[in-house]
Amino acid sequence: MLQGQKVGIIGAGSFGTAIANLLAYNVDVLLYSRKADLSRQINETRQNLGVVLSDRVTATNDLQEVAESCTLLFPVVPSESFRNMMRYLSPYLRPYHIIIHGTKGLDTPDLASVMATDKMITRKDVHTMSEVVLQESVVRRVGCLSGPNLAQEILEGLPTATVIGSNYNEVIELGKAVLSSRVFHVFGTNDILGAELAGALKNIIAIGSGILKGKSYGKNLQAMLITRGLIEMTRFGIAMGSTHSAFFGTAGIGDLIATATSKKSRNFTFGYRLGQGESIQAIQSTMPELAEGVRTLSIAFQLAKYYKLHVPITNMLYKVVFEGFEFDRAMDFLMTYPYDVDVDIF
Repeated sequence: MLQGQKVGIIGAGSFGTAIANLLAYNVDVLLYSRKADLSRQINETRQNLGVVLSDRVTATNDLQEVAESCTLLFPVVPSESFRNMMRYLSPYLRPYHIIIHGTKGLDTPDLASVMATDKMITRKDVHTMSEVVLQESVVRRVGCLSGPNLAQEILEGLPTATVIGSNYNEVIELGKAVLSSRVFHVFGTNDILGAELAGALKNIIAIGSGILKGKSYGKNLQAMLITRGLIEMTRFGIAMGSTHSAFFGTAGIGDLIATATSKKSRNFTFGYRLGQGESIQAIQSTMPELAEGVRTLSIAFQLAKYYKLHVPITNMLYKVVFEGFEFDRAMDFLMTYPYDVDVDIF
């Protein structure tokens, strides 16, 4: 499969760069950046973000070249940019293309105005990245890349695993063929919705976990937050149409543990700095890449109202992050919240 062909990566951030180097174990890679200067620099220096790139990786800032040279594409761009990226890419796509995205977030139109008014968003207003691909292009064979994929660890060559979710077994098998190596094990699932939701929602809990660390609350409380947070993630998933099992595998609890406990996680780091007393504006202006959980938190808060979900952690974190609610008061509320049983999602 793909003998003599290249695989395309769209997005030259840390995760896109990490995936490019992983793919280079097996195939030639075309790495797209919208910045011509960065593409030129990568090709001249053979480095990006301080990471040495495989000789099998070539950079370009020409989307048409990527689409015409590659049957298999891996878009890895922030969720807020994903739909626009697909609109730019779509004219060059054909039904034979296969897309496996690596974006762990959600898409919704005009989120800012929703947050500024009492308008309620519904499931019809919220889209996973695979749904965006289907809406914006002729491509039908779509998958997602999920699981504990801390970009910095992958760039350092540390071993990990991932999950490819797709309704098509051929997409899963192709993803395994091009990504599997001695440092990267690939699982597959047909519950693509569950894999995408798990990958997006765990970023919310990672922010809360980072806040706890920033305020030196200790591991016991962090463990409680992660455990109860996983249950809230599962409630969202079931309400939105996925299975609960997706949240108890590599894409769910595996990704949650990694993201909610590591300073190499952007979302954990965002929460940690918030817990240390920095303002949201200061954190966002100095972080080199977006913490997806901030956007996902605002969407999940709205969805919880629509589905009437009992998700006290999500609701409290929203108040802390977006409404300036004191975190100590939020913790007092969560510690006294009347949880009747330990596990109550089945």
